[in-house]
Amino acid sequence: MLKVETVVFLSLVLDLFAFTIPLPLFPKLIQWYTNREISDPNGFLSQTLRFVSAIRGLLYKPSVHSQKWDVVLLGGLMGSVFSMLQFIVSPRIGSLSDKYGRKRVLLITMIGNILSALVWIKSTTFASYMLSRVIGGLSEGNVQLAIAILSDVTSPENRSKALAHVGIAFAICFCIGPPIGAYFASKPLPASTTFGLELNVYAVPAIITLILLTVETLFLVVALPETRGKGIKINPQKSQDKSAGGALKVSKTQSIEQRLQTLRSLRTLHLLFLGIFSGVEFTLTFLTFDLFDWNNKQNGMLIGSIGIISALLQGGYVRRATSKIGEGLMAQRGVSSCFLALVFLAILPVYANTNLSIAYRLLQLGAVCMAFTSATVVNSLTAYASLQCEEGGFDTTTGKPAKVHPQLAKGKALGEFRSSGQLGRAVGPLIACASYWTVGPTYTYATGAVAMLALSIHMRKIAQKRA
Repeated sequence: MLKVETVVFLSLVLDLFAFTIPLPLFPKLIQWYTNREISDPNGFLSQTLRFVSAIRGLLYKPSVHSQKWDVVLLGGLMGSVFSMLQFIVSPRIGSLSDKYGRKRVLLITMIGNILSALVWIKSTTFASYMLSRVIGGLSEGNVQLAIAILSDVTSPENRSKALAHVGIAFAICFCIGPPIGAYFASKPLPASTTFGLELNVYAVPAIITLILLTVETLFLVVALPETRGKGIKINPQKSQDKSAGGALKVSKTQSIEQRLQTLRSLRTLHLLFLGIFSGVEFTLTFLTFDLFDWNNKQNGMLIGSIGIISALLQGGYVRRATSKIGEGLMAQRGVSSCFLALVFLAILPVYANTNLSIAYRLLQLGAVCMAFTSATVVNSLTAYASLQCEEGGFDTTTGKPAKVHPQLAKGKALGEFRSSGQLGRAVGPLIACASYWTVGPTYTYATGAVAMLALSIHMRKIAQKRA
């Protein structure tokens, strides 16, 4: 029988593989819908593009790339809709998993994900495709429930090492998912296999997504046990004595109000960090296109290299070092690394027209720093948040379920933590785009660098504690 950690990791790989397949298709997909629907001025897509164009007109003067950037911004808005829906629904999914069990709620969310893929396959209008994104945004619960499940079955001392698997799964899938999606996007279904039905232009990637999600669901039905309240056996005397790594010591010596305050601080940090970092991620391809005239393949290699470095760091350095230095300090190091990345990117435009070799080297340094940030911050903050929660389980003295404070139940607390990050992902790219097009890359990244430095300094108090 597979260990729960292995089941969670494999299900995450399947889930995130399915999630990353459509990422490189957004611009071409919007272009396909535009060609089909542009003749209808009152259509949903035409109205949406007019709104995007109006927003762009407020931010910067029209250029030869205006229409292209409208498509890019619309792709960003589509991603923001998904993240905003996750911001709304994540706490509810977490609370339901506390009440009804992780496995049951996870399988219900998987049904929603499968429905989203089915709608995508048949979406021949922009409105129907957006419907599939809305269903997906309201249904996606695999990541947050995976974190809750891993928190259920691991001790505080081993929590960070187990949660590193989530980051490794992200890094692996963001390396292989987009290229797979781009490859199969050029392989349309033969007309003889569609039975006369009109399908989405990217029906093949959509079908692959559907297959992955279906396999994941069946795998979870067979292999995943229910973990809510079953992973930890609590001995009151021992729990007061243990302090390995500082983890249990902090959670037991702090009052409930102190732990709730720590969770509030971590949610704020998560929101601010991802608001800035997701903006950097989203505008990075703008930078390389504007300054180096890079194509999609070159940008894909850049993003892929960041993912590979991040996966290697998480599998090697982060999993081993976090237990020694603490989750707070590891997260602070990641934020400081992002500060350096933003400094390099802010300087880069100065050399783009005078010394390309220096400009490329600055881009490489920035990419490495971003990879270190990707490998450390979110996982460390998540682990830190999980260690503030009640462990649950059963009291070994009475045999009864341990009492859990409702605000410190893992599903609810970690759902609210993830929700804050999704809000950052929803607004960060839009603010970064507005700044990039209004004041340019140097001022945009320099402002981000100052914000990251301030965030790193603010994290000193958390970094000094062992979560």
